[in-house]
Amino acid sequence: MKINIALFLLAFSVLSHAGTADKITVSKSEKLLYLLKDGKVFAAYPVTFGRNPVGQKIKAGDNRTPEGVYLIDAKKENSAYFKALHISYPNPKEIEQAKISGVYPGGDIMVHGQKNGFAWAAFIVQLFNWTKGCIALSNDNMEKVWQAVDVGTKIEIKP
Repeated sequence: MKINIALFLLAFSVLSHAGTADKITVSKSEKLLYLLKDGKVFAAYPVTFGRNPVGQKIKAGDNRTPEGVYLIDAKKENSAYFKALHISYPNPKEIEQAKISGVYPGGDIMVHGQKNGFAWAAFIVQLFNWTKGCIALSNDNMEKVWQAVDVGTKIEIKP
């Protein structure tokens, strides 16, 4: 049996990084989520955002995905969506800015898969921004991210 060395090395590389991402970078303009280890990207996945993706999240209900540096502060296996990683939005500065503006900054911003019961629709819903401010992946890709990320991982969301 002939083994494709390149495929073997790629599979080994991906497997050796499982559970080892030390940073997530999300590019809203590229619609991609990158997993990094020691400053090097080892995986990238297409994502969608809130229905109003341009600009910083200011208040609950604006359908924007926040921009900035946060932490993954919880993993939710039993959520309304296929697995979810909770993002530490809002930070103290964002809370203060919302207070000054007289608005509620919102919360419950997550990286998650498809709404439970709608995995079959991933090929459609991944074509447009549909969340209320979260970052959504297909369930298959969410599973890969879930395995590669621990609580405490830094996430940077860029315009």
